[in-house]
Amino acid sequence: MVFRYRVLIPVLILSFLFTLGLDSHEEEGYLKEAREKMVELIKTRGITDKRVLAAMLKVPRHLFVDRSQWQSAYDDRPLPIGFGQTISQPYIVALMTESLNINMGDRVLEVGTGSGYQCAILAELTDKVYSVEIIEELGRKASMVLKELGYKVRIKIGDGYNGWEEYAPFDAIIVTCAPDHIPTPLIQQLKVGGRMVIPVGPTGLYQTLWLITKEKEDKLVYKNLGDVLFVPLVRR
Repeated sequence: MVFRYRVLIPVLILSFLFTLGLDSHEEEGYLKEAREKMVELIKTRGITDKRVLAAMLKVPRHLFVDRSQWQSAYDDRPLPIGFGQTISQPYIVALMTESLNINMGDRVLEVGTGSGYQCAILAELTDKVYSVEIIEELGRKASMVLKELGYKVRIKIGDGYNGWEEYAPFDAIIVTCAPDHIPTPLIQQLKVGGRMVIPVGPTGLYQTLWLITKEKEDKLVYKNLGDVLFVPLVRR
């Protein structure tokens, strides 16, 4: 889950202090400062939605990665979370979320729970978040972290290509892994007037991030949001 351009927040001092060892109060302070810098950076890159920015400022990204990576948790880049997967770059999380224009009460489907970080950002914007993860270990871990943070989301272990028909139709769908084509079930489960953001393209090469609006049952409008590089959508 990687954006084409990687801009890093300077963390040399933070890294040095983590190496020395901080008490919990100092650690919390530096992580808060790093998160604030992360949000300021994505603002300079064009993210303007105040609710999205507030969510990015509130959600503790470091809790969604291994503790050994906390000193890098607020860099504007993806980080590994195991099983060949990553936690997405903060700017891309913000861009995809802002593009969906989510309002409280909207029913949102996420394909690819991963670490659960994107799920938490969505849960700050609406109380109806549904997420599908094919890797059971990741899905269960994400569910535990989200629960500990107080987020009430529904997570299913399964093939995200097929969406989650039980809770369709959705006002918004966000896909955080790249298929080589747009899955028909996701289009079918998108409400008329709904939006879907999805990276599409070959594995290992740059893909296109599309914002798709379902204007009518038989009419889709596409907007190119740029080049991205995501992990592939895994099928069963």
